[in-house]
Amino acid sequence: MVNIIGAIISGLVIGVLARFFYPGAVQMGWLATMLLGIGGSLLAGLVTTRGVRGEFHRAGCFASIIGGIALIFVGRLLGIGG
Repeated sequence: MVNIIGAIISGLVIGVLARFFYPGAVQMGWLATMLLGIGGSLLAGLVTTRGVRGEFHRAGCFASIIGGIALIFVGRLLGIGG
């Protein structure tokens, strides 16, 4: 249960930062922002660690924000979310 709450909170923080650093306006609600952050974290985790579990690192947080920005970019390319 604690892991789920931690994923929700960190997903929200990562999603807000990804929206902040993405150039241009990104219109989405809190739930979509949270899912964006969780998806960005998962994407960054898959790319950087290749399945190896690790500890908390600042570089991992930065990679999660980049992953969120990449998801916004891909969503815009596919025409999702205007």
